[in-house]
Amino acid sequence: MLDFLRVTGLFFVTAVAEIVGCYLPWLVLTQGRSAWLLVPAAASLAVFAWLLTLHPSAAGRTYAAYGGVYVVVALLWLWRVDGVVPTRWDLVGGAICLAGMAIIALQPRAAS
Repeated sequence: MLDFLRVTGLFFVTAVAEIVGCYLPWLVLTQGRSAWLLVPAAASLAVFAWLLTLHPSAAGRTYAAYGGVYVVVALLWLWRVDGVVPTRWDLVGGAICLAGMAIIALQPRAAS
């Protein structure tokens, strides 16, 4: 269970890195912010890619499980950064995504 919590926390940090790496260019392109924001955006996306390599599972399984956490972090971003309160549909969808992540992450592992 401790490993599951560690992986979930790592997914959370990974999602924040990805969202920041995409949000900063969005600010440049849609809000007219300084192009210098592209520098930390690129660094954040590089950190995101590196963080994905820290997971012990196969890449495809890691990406699949990560997706569930990403959805929840994006909803938290919606609420805390964009100032939009998630709807009950958002929350139910996020819970379903987390359940999917847990099913993938907690599946029995074959003995090597």
